[in-house]
This record gives sequence, C-alpha cells and structure tokens, in this order.
Amino acid sequence: MADPDRIYTAALVVIGDEILSGRTQDANIAYLAKWLGLAGIRLREVRVVPDVTEAIVGAVNALRHVHDYLFTTGGIGPTHDDITVDAIAAAFGVPVVHHPDAVAILTRHYGDRVNDARLRMARVPEGAELIANPRTQAPGIRIGNVFIMAGVPAITRSMLESLDGMLPGGRPVLSRTIAAWTVESAVATLLAAVEKAHDGVQIGSYPFWRDGRTGANFVIRSVDAAVLGTTATALIAALAAEGIAAVDGEL
Repeated sequence: MADPDRIYTAALVVIGDEILSGRTQDANIAYLAKWLGLAGIRLREVRVVPDVTEAIVGAVNALRHVHDYLFTTGGIGPTHDDITVDAIAAAFGVPVVHHPDAVAILTRHYGDRVNDARLRMARVPEGAELIANPRTQAPGIRIGNVFIMAGVPAITRSMLESLDGMLPGGRPVLSRTIAAWTVESAVATLLAAVEKAHDGVQIGSYPFWRDGRTGANFVIRSVDAAVLGTTATALIAALAAEGIAAVDGEL
C-alpha cells in the first residue's frame, strides 16, 4: 500500500547507440516524468548508455537498488542488436527464457507470419512478468522493480497506459508558474529567500529571451496546494517590492 507522505523515486536508463550518436532524439524522458508525477513518483535520474552489455548491467544494478522503480527504454526488438533483455537478465543473475504468454500473444498476432526473429520479443529474464502493449502486442517486461520498455515513443506510451494506477506512489507534485521580465541574477537572492521561507517548496528559474528582452518563468513545486498558493503570493509580493511586475502564469 502506498504511503502518501513518503517520497517515491524512479530512474530511467535510455539504451541505444542511436541516441548517443545523435541520430535519434529521445522523446520518452519528458513523457515518463509527467506520467510518474501524476502517480506521485519523482523521476530523479536518467542515464543514457550504449548497446553494450556491461554498460546496461552497470546502470541497471546501480539504479535499481537506490530507487523505488527503474525504467529502461530501447533494445527489446526482434534483431540481433536488441540485447536489453539479455543484459538485464545478467544484472539479475538469471537466464533468459521464452515467456509462454508472450509466445501465445505474438503467435496469435502474427499468425503464419510468426518467425524466430519475432519470437525474440517473447524472451524475458526468468521470473519476469509481462506488461501489456495494446499498440503492437509485443509486450514489455517487469522483473522486480525494473520495467523494460520499448524505445519507440508511441509504444512506450502504450505500455505505460497499461500500468496506469498500478504503481504505489506518494502525493503528486503540483506546480504553479510566476513569470516576469527580469534577468535571473537580479532575483537570485530573492528566489532563495522565498523558497527557504516555505517548507516543502522548490522554486526553479527558467530564463528566456524574446523580442530583445530577457525574462524568466519561476516554477514553484509542492505536494501541498495550499502551500503552493501561499508561496506564489509571497513571490509576487517579493518581486513587486523590488519594482518587478510579475504575472501569475507563464510568459
């Protein structure tokens, strides 16, 4: 059962030479972070590793022991260079087996087009469970607190939808944005003081440049809606005291 007052954390390992080479841009980090946030789970760390067994094993073993959940994306397709399943099995010290339910799903989906390559997507670390994938049927995998998912964003999202409401988490992190036309250096001390005066609050500053002017969006985060509102009011007042007009919302 979830403890609403505990902070639940997750990490992500993005696997793929194509990410590190710049050929493919990752689109899963932001989506996963938002999905986890709604479940009251905070994405604390992301690592990008190549399609190298030792690199995957090292990242998985380093992160699965220090976070409540670990997600991986990439490397579970039908080709020889899809080695994620083998690497994670090695990280857990278990063999790779064909999951009978995955074999049945893929056989039913492909019919007479099923072959050894497609059945590679039925391979799992021994003892693993399946994650449903309504989009293409080839399932994701869960072993312990590790969730092994596809790298293609649409398929990743399909797998995450299958997990909606299933992972224990704490209270969702809420956010509110206050913005102003000002340089960050002019308000750095002010932001720190407002944050320090309100327990359980984080304030992030995100500058932008537009039409020859410099501005910043100040994003306040808290699990408590009342504290969020109090902090926003205090920040607007503090900016006004410095002669800086702020707006409640993003610029």
